[in-house]
Amino acid sequence: MATEPLVSLPALAPSRRPGALAAVLVVAALLALGERELAASARNTAFAALLKWAPALGKSLLVNIEISVLAVLIGSVAGLALGPLLLSPLAPARIAARAYVQGFRNAPLLVLIYFSTYVFPFEIPLGHHALPFPDWFKVTLGLALPASANVAEIFRGAIQSIPHAQWDAARSLAFSRTQVFRWIILPQCVKRMLPPWMNLYASITMGTSLASLVGVHDLLDTAQVASNTVARADFTVLVYFTVLGLFFAYCYPIARFTRRLEQRYALS
Repeated sequence: MATEPLVSLPALAPSRRPGALAAVLVVAALLALGERELAASARNTAFAALLKWAPALGKSLLVNIEISVLAVLIGSVAGLALGPLLLSPLAPARIAARAYVQGFRNAPLLVLIYFSTYVFPFEIPLGHHALPFPDWFKVTLGLALPASANVAEIFRGAIQSIPHAQWDAARSLAFSRTQVFRWIILPQCVKRMLPPWMNLYASITMGTSLASLVGVHDLLDTAQVASNTVARADFTVLVYFTVLGLFFAYCYPIARFTRRLEQRYALS
């Protein structure tokens, strides 16, 4: 009689162990499935929040584009006026133009933005009224300074790339210096200036991301507001990747088109 429990215990043990192991595996599978569903739910929540903020992000990107376009336009007009001065036979004009170009080409964009923000007044008095001087326009002027210096240097390089024989041939036909520059040199300079000018525009566009540091409600500032409002780490990563993607989507076609222009004009 004493030997019966000893025989029955080993017989019962193998039948219980597979059941316990199966139960552990089922629990582990359920936990893994639950974690996966939680992760998917978290991702869906982050993407849902991003979709909610997408119109605001797109509208803020237009602010960056407007600043970049206006800054490059102002800088181009100033640079086209400064470019010929870099080759002026008058030493004072040439030295002053070179000092301007070298100074603003090598100045950090952030320093120029702060410079323009605090140097220019917050409002302009007009009689009994005051015209506000918005921060976004101050940022535009701050970015226009290096843009003008770079355009002047681009213009100088384009002028010097024209063979000097064309100047001599035009002068032999009794063209004045202004006529030679306007009708012969300038049309050829435009073709040479376009690729580096477009690269400059893309660079200025990326520099507009610094506008949020002086209170401009641009794309980066909207992303910061969205991140603080949602207050989720996964959404913060997602929204800044979206900002990066928006800048890339806008600037990359410009870079591709610039490369095509360089290849086309290199063959012509």
